Amino acid sequence: MNAKKTAILVVILAALAGVISFVIWVRNHGFSARENPSWIETVLARNARKIATPADAKELKNPHPVTEASTAEAREHFVEHCSVCHGAIGRGDTLYGRNLYPKVPDLTQADSQQLTDGELFYIISNGVRFTGMPAFGGEDSPESIWALVSFIRRLPKLTPEEIKQIQEMAEGGKTEMDEKSAAPEPAGSKEKRTTKPHSHGPGTKPHSH
Repeated sequence: MNAKKTAILVVILAALAGVISFVIWVRNHGFSARENPSWIETVLARNARKIATPADAKELKNPHPVTEASTAEAREHFVEHCSVCHGAIGRGDTLYGRNLYPKVPDLTQADSQQLTDGELFYIISNGVRFTGMPAFGGEDSPESIWALVSFIRRLPKLTPEEIKQIQEMAEGGKTEMDEKSAAPEPAGSKEKRTTKPHSHGPGTKPHSH
């Protein structure tokens, strides 16, 4: 047997031994999400986001400039939709973030910040299988997702004032978008809606984003 075949055989046997060890560990310890991930699961989880992103998507650049308006919109979007797992300032220290398996990554740390703009955009748009990360591409516009990418870049550099503002926004459960939607309606609109209620059909619910 030549050296190449020997090396391949060693790799196969090592992989098989790893799988057998993992199966034995699971049978002895169970498969609870409360356990800390094994070293092999930790390695896989750290690389899942990179593995899940196609090569061409990694090369994408953020085509939208960062503006005060886009930052405000992304901040509110993050608080409303992302903070339940990632936390208001992206560190993952939440009830869901701590107890998902694998645990939610700290977006302020290097392993997240070193992802390219294209990788972040693809992950937000398409999610990551076998993790708690959902896909938002079917709900949010590309522009809003690119704004989130820029906001994620901002997370490690938040000032104390920004952190306070974001935490108060999260704790209060109300954003500027909520306040705009709760603005007084034009005179007569309520009466019209009262006399002609809109039906979604039996057993259906209004769509909410």
